[in-house]
Amino acid sequence: MLGRTGEALYVGKAKNLKKRVVAYTKLDRLPGRLRKMVSETVTMEVVTTHTEVEALLLESNLIKKLGPRYNILLRDDKSFPFILIARDHEWPQIVKHRGARSRKGEYFGPFASAAAVNETLSLMQRAFLLRSCADSVFASRTRPCLLYQIKRCSAPCVGRIDRTAYDHLVDQARDFLSGHSQDVQRRIAAQMEEASAAQAYEEAAIYRDRIRALARIQARQDINPQDVDEADVIALHQAGGQCCIQVFFFRSGCNFGTRAFFPAQTQDSTAEEILAAFLGQFYADKSPPREILLSHALAEEDDALMVEALSERAGRRVVITQPRRGDRKKLVEHAYDNAREALGRRMAESSVQIKLLDGLGTLFGLDHAPERVEIYDNSHIQGTYAVGGMVVAGPEGFAKNEYRKFNIKSTEIEPGDDYGMMREVLTRRFRRAMQEPGTTPLPDLVLIDGGANHLKVAEEVFADLGVENVALAAVSKGVDRDAGRERFHVPGRPSFALPPNDPLLYFLQRLRDEAHRFAIGSHRARRSKAIGLSPLDDIAGVGPGRKRALLNRFGSARAVSEAGIDDLATVPGVSRTLAKKIYDHFHPAG
Repeated sequence: MLGRTGEALYVGKAKNLKKRVVAYTKLDRLPGRLRKMVSETVTMEVVTTHTEVEALLLESNLIKKLGPRYNILLRDDKSFPFILIARDHEWPQIVKHRGARSRKGEYFGPFASAAAVNETLSLMQRAFLLRSCADSVFASRTRPCLLYQIKRCSAPCVGRIDRTAYDHLVDQARDFLSGHSQDVQRRIAAQMEEASAAQAYEEAAIYRDRIRALARIQARQDINPQDVDEADVIALHQAGGQCCIQVFFFRSGCNFGTRAFFPAQTQDSTAEEILAAFLGQFYADKSPPREILLSHALAEEDDALMVEALSERAGRRVVITQPRRGDRKKLVEHAYDNAREALGRRMAESSVQIKLLDGLGTLFGLDHAPERVEIYDNSHIQGTYAVGGMVVAGPEGFAKNEYRKFNIKSTEIEPGDDYGMMREVLTRRFRRAMQEPGTTPLPDLVLIDGGANHLKVAEEVFADLGVENVALAAVSKGVDRDAGRERFHVPGRPSFALPPNDPLLYFLQRLRDEAHRFAIGSHRARRSKAIGLSPLDDIAGVGPGRKRALLNRFGSARAVSEAGIDDLATVPGVSRTLAKKIYDHFHPAG
């Protein structure tokens, strides 16, 4: 379903297209959300597939890609982290990995969060003493690093352990992560007893510390049922027109953590419909486990189709069940309890947020509570590495996936001209919104960190671009730039302040401070990147490897610039042709 400007309003699948479309013409039978969707639809685009499974997979991919306004949407689409035992080096490395599995090695996960991975990795280092350093660091070591001193690495980089013993540690780590933790612990305990019997007490103490680290990894798991090896436990709770879906990840018989999701556009849908939409989108870019345990059974036709689709995606059989008894049912009940508590917390937070947004609408003369507030700030050092930041807030708090940074590009802006920078940021943000309607939603309120002159710049930009129905306000530091004495500027009204104990003042300070934090962070990242740049980066044909070789040979980019062609050609990987190109770069003709 497409809207007036061509944006996708809804993506769906149908076995009988005519029957599905006719159903949308019977408006009295549709919930309010779908009636509004039909009223905004001006055309439809139809794609046919060979099978229902293909249709389901295509639907899931399009929903994730387009984010249609009237679909049930899984907003949190971050990839999940894994633990990787990398096998692309003669001394395997254990690291956290996120993204495509392009590196050679064994992947264990997914874990629910980076924190869960980091904690497990820290304890794994204590238990198995595997290296975590980059290959370049490993190659350059001449003596053990701090990790060896604190007994978190066996220092293979400087020969403190032989290859056979190190491979044995790698095998133990792999076995532990593969679910054979009890076997690993028994073997280490036997080694500890042997060392103790031989009066090798220091060696026995090392084994003891490793056993303690393994015990801590197991202790941090919430539940470890004996008969669940690889499964996702998914439970849904609905209340007040909202819902929460809690997912527990079990791999190799261990609980790898839990994550809560809050899908959008669920108020008119049943639990079965929401779960079906969630499963399709959640596994659109993830490999499903062998077993999925649900709190609510899917509709019969959806269940068979989903099993077939997920099995096709995984390349093996996937089982979807709603447990009725035993440990699996207890797992689902535990996940459901977590979903209920998470939704309760979110609704409590949302009610406060909605109340504050309602107060914001009244304060700045809006006819309704703002659904989307954009806050802008700039950051620079005397005009250098200037960056503009935009943060977004709404009924659910800060929408960090909507944040944007703007590297100031104009060469006409004088260094330190904060007004010129703000003009460029607002122009770039709203010019695209006006030229390409539907690409990004317009805010209800724009809040600028600045005074009356910043507000005037924003008014001029809006007038030039024809931006209407977007409220403007600016917040300045006030007398002595003290927090709590801010003044607010709104078009057509004198500036004003709020009482120091007003909740709205605190809320506006939070909005302003978040924009300030984001702008400063973006500026620092840009500055740090610029500091790491080298004149060698501008020479075609000089990549990271040749750049490293040149710097190792001459010591600095300046020394490279002063070297002759003959000297440059002695560097490994640098041909005489490339040496001349490097020389000509630093010594242009004329």
